[in-house]
Amino acid sequence: MVKPVDPGERVHETTAGECYLRVGDESRRLGFAQRQELEYDRGGAPFDGTPVDVRIEDLDKAQVEAYQEAIGSSSPEGMLRARGLLTRDGRLTVAAYLLFGERPQALFPNAQVRVLRYRGVERGTGAGLTLEDAADVRCEGSIPQQIAQAAQVIGSLVPDRRALGASGRFEAVPVIPRDAWLEGLVNAVLHRSYSMAGDHVRVEIFPNRIEISSPGRFPGLVDPTRPLNLSRYARNPRLARVCSDLGIAQELGEGIRRIFDQMRARGLTDPLYTQTAASVQLTLFLSDALPAEVRAALPAGALKVLDALRRAGRPLGTGQVADVAGVTRPTASRHLQRLQDAGLVAWEGQSPKDPRAAWRLT
Repeated sequence: MVKPVDPGERVHETTAGECYLRVGDESRRLGFAQRQELEYDRGGAPFDGTPVDVRIEDLDKAQVEAYQEAIGSSSPEGMLRARGLLTRDGRLTVAAYLLFGERPQALFPNAQVRVLRYRGVERGTGAGLTLEDAADVRCEGSIPQQIAQAAQVIGSLVPDRRALGASGRFEAVPVIPRDAWLEGLVNAVLHRSYSMAGDHVRVEIFPNRIEISSPGRFPGLVDPTRPLNLSRYARNPRLARVCSDLGIAQELGEGIRRIFDQMRARGLTDPLYTQTAASVQLTLFLSDALPAEVRAALPAGALKVLDALRRAGRPLGTGQVADVAGVTRPTASRHLQRLQDAGLVAWEGQSPKDPRAAWRLT
């Protein structure tokens, strides 16, 4: 007899108290820590709300006072309670310690971001390791400090190229949009699993891509091949709320879409999400989304106009395209028509004389 069993959001156990996870065509028996992680991911009590053996006096006073003032709280205890950073019996939570601890790594040694840059497109091993000298940086401290430090390090290691900027002048532009990798970094730090010991967030920079790895799988029943369909879910809701107050995150559930939009606006291939048994990896590729044969068929002027639309990141009128691309309006119009014929842009308007008509990327 064959009985189909649909996937569920609850964790079940056998009469013997054993818990299994279906992976591919096999059932894997979970140990205690693995089962606990699965329960956190299936919507039970989030790990960031569990208590830690730390006192309020052990937190970084400057960070606590700055956030207390930011939200208008009258006392540290009031601030912590207002954001769910204290348990009902008054103990500090994991989130409180990660957010405001002087050095949370004392209890959570893997709560850090490691940034590495390689010379080659592969990591290599042993004598063939392509890791650059002085390009292996560990960013520690509280979560806001980790993100700020890691963003600074990544910004200094991501290669630049000279390109015509929105100001109309040639300037250094990161080969992969800053907003894309920064959103990936923030997502990795805020939504990683802190209950899993043994791994940290890694940002690895290669000549042709950036890989951002985060401990913990996508929560619940998620298809990683369709990330744009992922509904909003915060594995660590307390961390997300405080970082939203600090302007680090937005809690709008549109972070993944923003990564896709930034990459597409630059004309790069779509980001790739992959999932292993214990982590999620985001890969941002430095490769043109425009097929080589299409690019070869377009004149240089049309490619320049296409780049102008990509940089703008929003629909533009013909005159605006001409200004950004540094060409005359008739020239811009001719190239836009060529791009429309190639299916790369679309015109939106009520009539040829519509003052609100604009061109957008398809």
